[in-house]
Amino acid sequence: MVTVEVTYVVDPVRVTEACGCDGNMEAWVEIEKAASEKRRELVLQGNSVDKRISSNGGLPGSIYSLALLNYLEVSQCPSLTELHVDIQKLTHLQSLILCRNKLSSVPNVIGSLRALKVLDLSVNNLKALPEEVAQLAELTTLNVSCNKLEALPDGLSNCHKLSTINISKNNIASLPADICSEKLDLLSSLVASDNSIEELSGDVSSLGALKVLDLSNNKLKEIPIELADCPKLKEINFKGNKLNDKRLEKMVNGCQTKSILDYIRGKGREKQGAGKVDMDKKKRQGKKKDKQPEEKEEDDVEDLNKMIVRVLHVSDSPATLTVTVGADVKDVRPYLVCCVVRGFNLKPGNALKRFLVAQTKLHDEICCKRTTATIASHDMQLLKGPLVYDVKPPTKLKVVPLGRKEMTAVELIRLLQLEADELRKQKKRQNVTGLHKYLQLLQGKPFYPCLVDAEGDVVSFPPITNSEKTKIRKTTKEIFLEVTSATSLQTCKDVMDTLIEKMAELNKFTAEHREEEGSDGEGGALQGGTSPCQTSSELIIQQVRTVDQDGNLKVAYPSKTDLSKVMSNVTVIW
Repeated sequence: MVTVEVTYVVDPVRVTEACGCDGNMEAWVEIEKAASEKRRELVLQGNSVDKRISSNGGLPGSIYSLALLNYLEVSQCPSLTELHVDIQKLTHLQSLILCRNKLSSVPNVIGSLRALKVLDLSVNNLKALPEEVAQLAELTTLNVSCNKLEALPDGLSNCHKLSTINISKNNIASLPADICSEKLDLLSSLVASDNSIEELSGDVSSLGALKVLDLSNNKLKEIPIELADCPKLKEINFKGNKLNDKRLEKMVNGCQTKSILDYIRGKGREKQGAGKVDMDKKKRQGKKKDKQPEEKEEDDVEDLNKMIVRVLHVSDSPATLTVTVGADVKDVRPYLVCCVVRGFNLKPGNALKRFLVAQTKLHDEICCKRTTATIASHDMQLLKGPLVYDVKPPTKLKVVPLGRKEMTAVELIRLLQLEADELRKQKKRQNVTGLHKYLQLLQGKPFYPCLVDAEGDVVSFPPITNSEKTKIRKTTKEIFLEVTSATSLQTCKDVMDTLIEKMAELNKFTAEHREEEGSDGEGGALQGGTSPCQTSSELIIQQVRTVDQDGNLKVAYPSKTDLSKVMSNVTVIW
């Protein structure tokens, strides 16, 4: 025998604005209809309902006799200021929607609704929630946004089926300790924006299902590094918090979730590394006199494994390259730092490809999709100095973009826009990749920034493209790096620090993995499949000065305060 279970869905009874009922009990015909037809859903909303609630002094008692109700909504009724304790009679309720009213309190008996899954008390005048809310073991959704709550009840972790919590737009100063409990292993969305929350516990990593976390416009000073350990976190919002880490504060205001989490994760590694360094230092100090020859040899090997960055000062170089910054860039993209890198080996195998991929990744992450900064790299031997960083009208700015012929900025932007539109049609998607996704960064600008060489050629058009004229290749021996930003000078320096650190890592990798040179036909393969990779992975960074139009120094990178945040396995020699 086959048993077939049939579920009947009954339309809820709704009250329309056309209802002309007065305030007596007989006027609640929709309640009578719900009772006679044994309906399971009832929706009361709007001005006509509000008028009857006002005349009646609240909801009629007959509504609490609808024992079969599993969905009850009373909304948009400012006259509803209290909820009668008889609400406890509706023991089959699974959804209770009481939004956009003027409720000032909720009775303790709310905890008797043990079947309740959805509780929406948003947009009311609530100053507190009863502790009994924590008894709602079946609750999956709690929405108490837009009230006057100063705290949440303890014990919410007992509602272990909670998947969505919205407590935004209240006066909450702190989250309850157990809201980050591992008991809430189904909690996927926590929205607590526009409150006065001062701290987020590191226990947030216990929320294994968390996908959305919104703590924007609060009073946070720190974001715990444990947040990066939330395995499913896809969307975070910390905008409007005055964080102690100013770089992180800028990132949360403009970067995507992945970039922010990668940065937080990196800070965690730095903290662990710093702790290890301090511990190792104490151990070395304690055992310095008793160190055996074999221990000294191990230390020497460890030092050899460190990446080395040597800084060549401007005064030490006869061929100093300077960049003059025009006055008009202040209104477009005012910040710029540059330097020259030597000893970076691009010949073997995929060394060049790895560098270009790393640069793209930095653009997506620390540069926040180029919104905070843009990196450009040039073959120093093809660059004719001195250089000028200035602006030009879009119709006057001519550039040879990478892999294209010469055109004006207007023509290039138009071409990229057409390509983007065509790509959307072909792929049937909203987003595009490559250069196309940066077009909006220049919208509405009367002038475009550019770096011009001594021959008058535009070699860089940030944030869109470099010039084919100075494109780096496997044969490139010296690289001129530039970082521009509309955010701050420190942003440029932070990005350049990170780029040099990454280049040191890549150079060490290349030196250790002796790949064939010229695998793409540019370097010329060596007999026997070996390559004369440099035995040292040392990078030499030559300072570059940027000056104003009167020759006054604006910045020289790197200075003694730069490159100070690189990893512990990088040695900087000044």
